[in-house]
Amino acid sequence: MSKKVKVYTTSSCPYCSMVKSFLEEKGIPFEYVDVTRNKSALEEMVRKSGQMGVPVLEIEGKIIIGFNREEIEKELGL
Repeated sequence: MSKKVKVYTTSSCPYCSMVKSFLEEKGIPFEYVDVTRNKSALEEMVRKSGQMGVPVLEIEGKIIIGFNREEIEKELGL
C-alpha cells in the first residue's frame, strides 16, 4: 500500500521540480499543491511546517523540508 504524499511547491522552484521528478521516477503517487497563488494552501503549509520555503513534503503526516533524498527514501521505505 502506498503512503499518502503531498508536495507543496511553487512554479519557479528548482528543488520542487527535483522532488516531483524523483517521486515520478520511483512511481510514487503524490498530490501536488502550488502555493504561489493559493493563499489557503500557503497558510496550511506554513502551519504544518513552520516555514515559508518550499518544497515541503508531507508523507503520512510527517513533514520533510527541502529535497532531502535520504529522508524521503527512508520515510517511503525505498
